[in-house]
Amino acid sequence: MIGRYRGQIALVGGAIPGERVQAVVEGIRRGALFARTVRVLERSPDRRSEVVRPSCGGRSFAHIVYSRQLQLKSAIIQDAFRRIGRIDLDVPPFVLPSPEIGYRMRARLGVDKVKIGFIDEQSHSICDVDGTGQLLPNTERLVGALASDPTVLADVGARSVELTEDLIGGQCALHISLETDYDKSDGLLRELAASVPGVTGLSVSSETSTSVPRCLFGTPHVWDKIESFLSSNGAKHQVIRRHAASFFQANRHLVPRLVEAVAELVGKEKSVDLYSGVGLFAVTLACRSSGSVVAVERDPISSRDLLANGAQFGSNLSVVCTAAEAYLKDCGSLRRATVIVDPPRIGLSRECVGRLVGRSPQRIVYVSCDVATQARDLRSLINSGYLFRGLSVFDMFPNTPHIEAVATLDRAREA
Repeated sequence: MIGRYRGQIALVGGAIPGERVQAVVEGIRRGALFARTVRVLERSPDRRSEVVRPSCGGRSFAHIVYSRQLQLKSAIIQDAFRRIGRIDLDVPPFVLPSPEIGYRMRARLGVDKVKIGFIDEQSHSICDVDGTGQLLPNTERLVGALASDPTVLADVGARSVELTEDLIGGQCALHISLETDYDKSDGLLRELAASVPGVTGLSVSSETSTSVPRCLFGTPHVWDKIESFLSSNGAKHQVIRRHAASFFQANRHLVPRLVEAVAELVGKEKSVDLYSGVGLFAVTLACRSSGSVVAVERDPISSRDLLANGAQFGSNLSVVCTAAEAYLKDCGSLRRATVIVDPPRIGLSRECVGRLVGRSPQRIVYVSCDVATQARDLRSLINSGYLFRGLSVFDMFPNTPHIEAVATLDRAREA
């Protein structure tokens, strides 16, 4: 939360607006103090009485009752749009709530010689996932079994473990990132995966290699039927798969609602899905839309999944394995198309914004997990002749300050 100390802005973790707290300053960046609450002097009625490890990764808002979390997130969005994007939202946006328990179907776990778990925000040490409520109970037990002998992963130079599940939690694939490529570790890791109930696949790669991750156990992918994300007569037997190291939305409860919201904004003509990942939006649109769909992704792991997912639709879905900027350079006019952009947290590059505007799509649907960079990019697009039409917000990350927002822009007539 934002406060002030002797005229300086102070970002105070573990506090709630309206409270008086005692805090310890732990650092300073760009003129702002970063502090941690150590004692609550005047307590907010919105403070939860008991909280399990609020500093453990993904829990920085856990000390706040959930209804107040939604209000705070709405206010954060409204403020960022006004200050950064110079976009006035007449009323605070509605934030679609999520169940707080068991919502995560993706997680990145840290590894040391003692534990495997989330990263503690206050000390950068490893904290247990058990009791944090982010994962399903069976998944917590799976991680606990994996961590029963953490020296195995530490000894082979494991830096992190990425975990991905299907929507119902029946499949769980792991990907281990190693410090260096060490083939002698394969046997140990294969035995470890086989010994943990619930692990359906294991792959590994090293930080020093650009090669495709190698599979050591089971299948390195999980999959869901496309109709689980978007009900459509066109989705019969098609599935969407993703590797444990591929990007995918994390909230199993709200992903279908997010996909539905994006699909409703896309016209019947051509649609282009930039930063497509494994094709979550592209493949669901290929089921529903009568127009052509182009999916663009440059990440080598995600693009392999995208190619496999897109192959189910033949010529209705074209996959382009390149950067968004490179695609926009040579794609030709998009005047009758809808373009979906779902960039990483840093937002769109200036080059991407310039080339996107130059292709003049009829509509831009901007999906983002970072309200500040989204507001910045929306202002650039508005300055280039687009009209802001609306915003939908999804609480994809309960008990954190983060959200997922879908903004819609249409090309102005004179543009």
